[in-house]
Amino acid sequence: MTGVGKARGILRRQLPPEQMMHWRVAPDPALAFFVEHFWMVRWDLPDHPPQLQETLPHPNVHLVVEAGQSGIYGVHTRRYSRLLEGRGRAFGVKFRPAGFQSFLRKPLSNLANCHVAIDAVFGDAGRAIERALLDSEDTALVPLAEAFFQARRPTPDTVAESINDLVARIARTPSMTTVASVLGHTMFPLRQLQRHFRHYVGVSPKWVINRYRLHEAVERLANASAADWTRLAHDLGYFDQAHFIRDFKRLTGRTPGAFVRAEGKRR
Repeated sequence: MTGVGKARGILRRQLPPEQMMHWRVAPDPALAFFVEHFWMVRWDLPDHPPQLQETLPHPNVHLVVEAGQSGIYGVHTRRYSRLLEGRGRAFGVKFRPAGFQSFLRKPLSNLANCHVAIDAVFGDAGRAIERALLDSEDTALVPLAEAFFQARRPTPDTVAESINDLVARIARTPSMTTVASVLGHTMFPLRQLQRHFRHYVGVSPKWVINRYRLHEAVERLANASAADWTRLAHDLGYFDQAHFIRDFKRLTGRTPGAFVRAEGKRR
């Protein structure tokens, strides 16, 4: 099994390793055209107060297996908040942005901000894999999930691949701040691109751009003791710092300044 890069979009930094463990593993290469990675979170807080965890989710569908919380979760367009308490474990499959559409067989926009039971998509086999994953040791989770999806590999879709590549380019290119800048890297005209994003990803190209620019803001601010708001706003494609601060607060619940101060206390 191979690890993957650092997680991005975390609004409240993780607990110490003795209280919370989080790992991510790349899939078998044969699955990589539709699975981004597997992940697991385990927490141990019996003698601690509940801990709020918050993230700005990516434009991806997740299959999650957790006691009482299992399901297939669509793109979450707002910040995701979860209160962890006691002891628990969650295992997930993060699909590539356009990787789940062939299983759902309808526009991914239908799943935005909601979830469905695993068996609603995979039938009895979905119910069986959920039970197997709930009952298995940590080391067996990825092999079980890989075997399940090896048996159900979709036919590669050239449009899905194009959309996946485009989302990856947006994610790694902070200077790509407008839909017009995206159009220079795709053969799709604007309206077709918008339709493809709604169908394959579940959100618009503009939403994806904005989310990844805010991920970039979170990463920069998490490592800063102060910031030049005007320059940061300009780097992220905002007209002025007021619009940036408004968007940041709307999605994270804190102003950039408050976020920097909170992160400074954690360091």
